[in-house]
Amino acid sequence: MTRLSTLILGATGAVGGLLADMLVERGDEVTGLVRGPEQQQGLTDRGIRSIFGDLSVMTIDGLVDAFTEQDVIVYSAGSNGGARDVTTAIDGEGVRRASEAARIAGVRRFVLVSVMPESWRERDLEDDVEYYFAVKKRAEVALTRTDLDWVILRPSLLTDEPGRGRISLGPAQIHDSITRHDVAATLAEIVHQPGIRRRILEVDAGRTPIAEAVLGHVSD
Repeated sequence: MTRLSTLILGATGAVGGLLADMLVERGDEVTGLVRGPEQQQGLTDRGIRSIFGDLSVMTIDGLVDAFTEQDVIVYSAGSNGGARDVTTAIDGEGVRRASEAARIAGVRRFVLVSVMPESWRERDLEDDVEYYFAVKKRAEVALTRTDLDWVILRPSLLTDEPGRGRISLGPAQIHDSITRHDVAATLAEIVHQPGIRRRILEVDAGRTPIAEAVLGHVSD
């Protein structure tokens, strides 16, 4: 299996942290962005390299320096629908700056963890959450207009249950629920399948083993 160098934006989060551990277990070199020594130590203890930086304010030039010599960028950071300024910085401008930095640094592969458009539609959503979905959508559109080998993964409702190892993966899925562990495992397979590119995929719990489900979307 090819050994990859992957930088995860959001490596200290739930899905990003699980993904980092899975890639390390595969023998990859994994780097995470951290904001302080405590986060750095947490990654170091798990065999993950770290780079200091605050994604909400990092310049494109700063991101280019971080991205140099990486094979894949995974953007799993997110505000989860909090304050609008944070949503704009992380879910909107952060994606834009990171994708531009990837282009300049010569990193072709860029994997974005997004959200299903119909998430939470059974609820009466606050304006800030509606704003979050709008920003997520604009970030997706902007990424698809780049010349990167991008992949956008839209999970359904995330849960903290143990992974099941089986998913339903395709261009459109019913919004139900999926474990964070299974989303991370899906990302780990996508990272190692360069034949999946310029695709939007939605993922939900299902019956197909994760590796098989991902392999079914390899174009070459």
